[in-house]
Amino acid sequence: MQDTVYDIEGFHDGLVRHGLIVPAGVQGVFGRGAVFEDVLERFNALVSEVARDDGAQTMAYPPVIDRDILEKVHYLDSFPHLCGAVHSFFGNAIEALALAERAKDGGNWGELLGQTSVVMNPAACYPVYPTLTGTLPEGGRLITMTNWVYRHEPSPEPTRMQSFRVREFVSAGTPSQVVEWRDMWLQRGLTLLRSLGLPAESDVATDPFFGRGGKFLAQAQKAQKLKFEVLVPVISRENPTAVCSFNFHQDHFSSTFGIRTADGELANTACLGFGLERVTMALFKAHGFVPAEWPKEVRARLWP
Repeated sequence: MQDTVYDIEGFHDGLVRHGLIVPAGVQGVFGRGAVFEDVLERFNALVSEVARDDGAQTMAYPPVIDRDILEKVHYLDSFPHLCGAVHSFFGNAIEALALAERAKDGGNWGELLGQTSVVMNPAACYPVYPTLTGTLPEGGRLITMTNWVYRHEPSPEPTRMQSFRVREFVSAGTPSQVVEWRDMWLQRGLTLLRSLGLPAESDVATDPFFGRGGKFLAQAQKAQKLKFEVLVPVISRENPTAVCSFNFHQDHFSSTFGIRTADGELANTACLGFGLERVTMALFKAHGFVPAEWPKEVRARLWP
């Protein structure tokens, strides 16, 4: 690796200095420069090339979803600390004046807003499951999308963003179909990232469940090996960054949304997601801030 110093502030400042990211005044929120976007889009295109013959249906969703989805999957039971609800103004003209005055004075104007029927999407796969309600075809369903995701995790660490993009795949079918697909993509993901000069390794992982009860959920998730992550050192060698995750949901979403296999059984689902900003940052960490100076074999993969 070109830069062996793992320094959060130094890496962030390097990204800023080279115009790769643009600070936006809030931790975990920044603009992306043209070079950053070019690398990100080329990696995403490479994922598409790898998956070209898989037969995945391409979908696109906005960064907000129906609040009802979050409630149905009990997201707030496990991740209330990550949720982002959308609030808007529902008042009259006099109340609008009060709202504006509070904002001018630096007061708390949020309490004058009301909750809307949408929330920020906290997981790229969530909009898909309601669309799968009913009976799947014999071979199941495979869907891919690139979605914006929001999680309330303000941090000075550049890889921990409040808003970011995930290239997602969702598989729905029988347990054997879904697990075989997940395991295939785990190896495929490692091969892809390593072909770009990234020292990627996989490990069993857990979601960031909230509170004391969350510790038991995490232990069960890890014991059943329901979640794997692909890790690359970006801001720490000892605690590498998860750039890709693989999740086996069993029948959690299918029981909620009534998704059944062709033989009438409850389906199983799994998803995998590449964190596009994180992969892009991993490439800059591994090879330097100037893509023109990257190794020839890496450039040949991204700029064929």
